Amino acid sequence: MIIGDDILSNSNSNNNNNNNKINSNKIAGKLIPAIISVILLVSFDQITKYLVDSNMFLYDYISIIPNVLDIHYIINNGAAWGLLENKQILFYIITCIVLILSVSVYIKLASKDQFKDLRILILLIISGAIGNFIDRIRFKYVIDFIYFKIINFPVFNIADCYVTIGVFIMLFLFIFKYKEEDFDSILKK
Repeated sequence: MIIGDDILSNSNSNNNNNNNKINSNKIAGKLIPAIISVILLVSFDQITKYLVDSNMFLYDYISIIPNVLDIHYIINNGAAWGLLENKQILFYIITCIVLILSVSVYIKLASKDQFKDLRILILLIISGAIGNFIDRIRFKYVIDFIYFKIINFPVFNIADCYVTIGVFIMLFLFIFKYKEEDFDSILKK
């Protein structure tokens, strides 16, 4: 029976190797479009900031829709609404942690066929984090320029939109779509 057990053991080992290769191919097939998506989203954010920075003076504004929407060029040394102003080291650390966690969760979700909506939202969050991280490294501040005058909302940028949309829709899905057993499935290998 030792020979039979060896054959059975080799057969199981080969099946595990094949499953690992299939799973790796599945993840790689989802990572390449994800990387391209992040590059495109970050590029769009950086291009819009470049256009504002190169065509406007600081604190200038252009009315897009009178009394509703302006392009208002400001710089932000803090987080949302200027919180934690001039705490760049803290932002670097937080951004790195968010990026590491987000990429790890994305890779874990990429091995499953469900959760496409969560993967897309994670890519938005990653893109927004990278977009503002680039500004913080280059300038030590973030370029903001979108101003909803009608509601006097703080000035923000495209990267902020990515993060805000990603987080809010994710929270909505966690509350109304996904159940506890879905989270168990995410946490399992």
